[in-house]
Amino acid sequence: MTRCGTWRLGDQAAISKSTVSAICGQLKEEYQAGATRRLDGVVLDYLFLDASFFRMHPGSPAEPVLAAWGITTGGKPAFIGLAPGSGESADAWGDFLADLKDRGLGSPLLVISDGAPGLIAAIEQAFPRALRQRCVIHRARNVLAKVPAGMQAEIKDAYWALFDTGDLTTQPGPRLAELVDHRITEIAAKYSATYPAAMKCLLADREGLTAYLRFPAEHQHRVRHSNFIERTFGETRRRTKVIGRLPGETSCLTLTWAVLDRASRGWRGLTMTSDGLRLLQDLRRSLLDPPRQLRPRTVTATRDDERPGNVSATA
Repeated sequence: MTRCGTWRLGDQAAISKSTVSAICGQLKEEYQAGATRRLDGVVLDYLFLDASFFRMHPGSPAEPVLAAWGITTGGKPAFIGLAPGSGESADAWGDFLADLKDRGLGSPLLVISDGAPGLIAAIEQAFPRALRQRCVIHRARNVLAKVPAGMQAEIKDAYWALFDTGDLTTQPGPRLAELVDHRITEIAAKYSATYPAAMKCLLADREGLTAYLRFPAEHQHRVRHSNFIERTFGETRRRTKVIGRLPGETSCLTLTWAVLDRASRGWRGLTMTSDGLRLLQDLRRSLLDPPRQLRPRTVTATRDDERPGNVSATA
């Protein structure tokens, strides 16, 4: 800081305290507006959910900040929302998702997340008709953590080979998911005797590992993990590391909002091909707008003397 009250960034740049204050005020307004904006016009195919921990209250340990971003039906990335959480419990995530729904967010086709039990429970409660994809990168870490270091390379290669569908001619859909699920069964049988804990981990929530295979092939590598938002959270933590503890909850949320909002503008969208669009439309109809089952017609039995053409004996 110089004697005249400016902050210097390098040899040439200088920012006054009043400028810093004005920037912080602007970011706070952006966060408050974004945290309450209506979401009726946002129609998502994919919704990504993740949390990161920051120290934002005096004398308290790091606390979670919950975040959501998605990809619209037009293939564009969209930063959806951000909120503090009392933890990663089902209640905390449930309140966050309920707020998004109250502001008009409809159900996506696929929700991508890690394996936090509270988060999974909240997703299934908030969006019961959506499919749920468990991040394959998080699951790889979970599995490898239960394997000795000397065998991790072999298990890692075998794990990622499960999801290599380049040699298959099967089109995206339930059948492709079944084929990969069969591979999971085979690798578990091969290694269960040696690494039972790792294979038990692999087999848990196995349907969640293959949900992405029902979606367009050109989207699959992008929607099978949640690393995009995780990397951005890492950038936020890097920027706040020099601070140690942030001045308060509002400051933490404002800074995190600013980083995620600006990062999301640089995220790549998804290519929408004609075949992919047809598949997504079919999934939307089958998952979110299934046809109503017609009620069977009730046939009322009639007595013989009530049938047309019968003449009463007393006539």
